[in-house]
Amino acid sequence: MMSHIPSKLPNVGTTIFSVMSALAHQHGAVNLSQGFPDFDCDELLKDLVVKHLRLGHNQYAPMPGVASLREALAHKVNVEYGFEIDPDTEVTVTAGATQALFTAISAFVRSGDEVVIVEPAYDCYRPAVELQGGSVVSYELVSPDYRIDWSEFAKLISPHTRMVIINTPHNPTGRVLGKEDMAALENILEGTSIILLSDEVYEQLVFDGHQHRGVLRYPKLFQRSLATFSFGKTLHNTGWKIGYCIAPEPLMREFRKVHQYTVFSVNTPIQYALAEYITDPGIFTGLRAFYQRKRDHFLELLRQSPFDILPCEGTYFQLVGYSTLSDMSDLDFTEWMTREAGLAAIPVSVFYESGRDNKVIRFCFAKTERLLDQAGEKLARIGQLLG
Repeated sequence: MMSHIPSKLPNVGTTIFSVMSALAHQHGAVNLSQGFPDFDCDELLKDLVVKHLRLGHNQYAPMPGVASLREALAHKVNVEYGFEIDPDTEVTVTAGATQALFTAISAFVRSGDEVVIVEPAYDCYRPAVELQGGSVVSYELVSPDYRIDWSEFAKLISPHTRMVIINTPHNPTGRVLGKEDMAALENILEGTSIILLSDEVYEQLVFDGHQHRGVLRYPKLFQRSLATFSFGKTLHNTGWKIGYCIAPEPLMREFRKVHQYTVFSVNTPIQYALAEYITDPGIFTGLRAFYQRKRDHFLELLRQSPFDILPCEGTYFQLVGYSTLSDMSDLDFTEWMTREAGLAAIPVSVFYESGRDNKVIRFCFAKTERLLDQAGEKLARIGQLLG
C-alpha cells in the first residue's frame, strides 16, 4: 500500500461551495451560496430532449458537436454581435463551460508559461494552469469598485505571458467590462502572441441597459481569443453540463486536439434538442428581463437589511459588505450567519489566492421568489442578532 502519493494540486481541498452547502443543510438554512437555480428549465426544452431520445439520437455525436447546433450557434452570434463565424471550424460543443476552459488552458499553456488572471476569480482557472506546469499572475480587484486599472494590469505582462483570462460579466463581483476596458485590453495585447481566454458564461445576464462586451464584438481581439459559454447558466439546467467554445480556426484546431481526448463528444439528444430550442430568438432576449426582475426583487429585500449593497451589473450574484456590522473574517461571518441567522452565502476571500478579505460576501439570487422572500426575512434580522 502506498503511504504517500505526491499531489499535483497539494493546496486544493474541498471547495467552499460544498462546505457552505453542507453547513446550510446541517442548520436548515436558506441556501444562497451555490450558483445554480432552484427552479426547473423550460418544459418545451425537456420535451425536445425526450423527442430526440425517442428518435434514436443516442449514439456518439460528432467530435465538434452536432452540426445543427453549431449552425444555430453561428446564427445566434451573427444576430447578436453582427459577426460571422464558421460553424464547421470555429465552434465546438463542450461538456460545460468548465471543460471548455480546462481544454483551452491545456491546449496552449506549457511548463514555465505565465497566465494572467483577474481575482477574485472562478476557482477552476488556477488549478488548470498549474496542472499544465504554468504559473498564475494575479491582478487583484479592490472593493467596492472592482474595476481594472489597465495601466497597472499592463505591468503584469512579461515575455513569459502565454495567456490572459478575463471573465465578463464577472463572477463573483457582478461587474461587466465596458468599451473602454476592451479597448485598453486590445491595446495591451497588440503586437504580442498572447492568447486571450474569455469566460462569457453569463453573457445573457446583463442589467440596467449595459451591453455585453465580449470578444466577438472586437475582431482584432477575437483573432487571438477563445470564448467559452454555458447553456446551463442561461437555460436553468446546470446539471446537463453542456456549453461551447468559439475561436478562430487556427486556435480551434489546437483546442479540438485536446477536446477529442478529454471527452471526445457531448450528450447527443440534448444537442439536438438545443439546436431546435434556440432557433426561437425570444429564448435569449427574455432572459435579461427575467433575471433583472429577480435581482431587483432581491435588492428590495436587501434594502431592509443593514448590509452595504454593491453594484450588480450582470450575472446572478449580488455582493454585499458588512464591515460596519462586524470585524469577523468573511469566512467566519458566513459560517456565523449560516448557524445563527439561517442564511448561507459565500465569502469572497476564497476567490483570491491571497485570501484578500474586504468584508464582502456573495449571494446567489437565481432562486424562486418564495426562497428569496425567506432569505429576506433572515436578512432583516441580521442587525438584531449582531446586537
